[in-house]
Amino acid sequence: MDTVQQCDHQAALVVAVDGPAGSGKSTAARQAAIELGLRYLDTGAMYRALTWWLLSQRVDLADATAVTAMLGRPRLTVETDPRAPRILVDSADVTGVVRGREVSNAVSLVAAIPQVRETLIAMQRQIIAAAVAAGTGIVAEGRDIGSVVAPDAAVKVFLTASEQVRARRRSADLSADPAATVATTQREQARRDRLDAPQMVLAADAVQIDTTMLGLDEVVAQIVGLARRQAVAPHG
Repeated sequence: MDTVQQCDHQAALVVAVDGPAGSGKSTAARQAAIELGLRYLDTGAMYRALTWWLLSQRVDLADATAVTAMLGRPRLTVETDPRAPRILVDSADVTGVVRGREVSNAVSLVAAIPQVRETLIAMQRQIIAAAVAAGTGIVAEGRDIGSVVAPDAAVKVFLTASEQVRARRRSADLSADPAATVATTQREQARRDRLDAPQMVLAADAVQIDTTMLGLDEVVAQIVGLARRQAVAPHG
């Protein structure tokens, strides 16, 4: 059950947080949502969940036609409480399992398929619209939230970091996997960056934050500050 508390002065606020893997966007976006009293949407988890299901069905991810033919099969459920966000495929909670290297190394192939993007972007827009209609507002994070999914978002942030720092962070996240060394992670990350490049669109009005030398609290503070200033800014 969602337990997010609404902050009246930030009701219906949409905050878009974009950036490459390892830039810190997921952790920072989630923590910012908690501090702001907003919902939280991890759009990358949706692509990961679909990829996990396709892999479980032994679908050839390089075959866009085969992937597209399966799009209507799995039922994705996204829970947006930032204190306990979950992604379910049918009735299975896959929140943790979709973070593994197998899915990470395959998700870019799935995310590049136009029909997949069309389907999941439509779902993401519905989730954002529901949060706005409910007056709760939402922090949505991904690759192209500010430019494609929610171009009218009141706050747009694009996080970056050096390749080395991003690889170290991702390797630490995968510490349970002995094969996920920093060197291996950086190679896999570079491949993902190349594949994700067409979807990594920086919104012209996004505020860029280089997180290379920043701690999580500093990044969150910047996002929260931008959101709060927007929430009290005069409109009309």
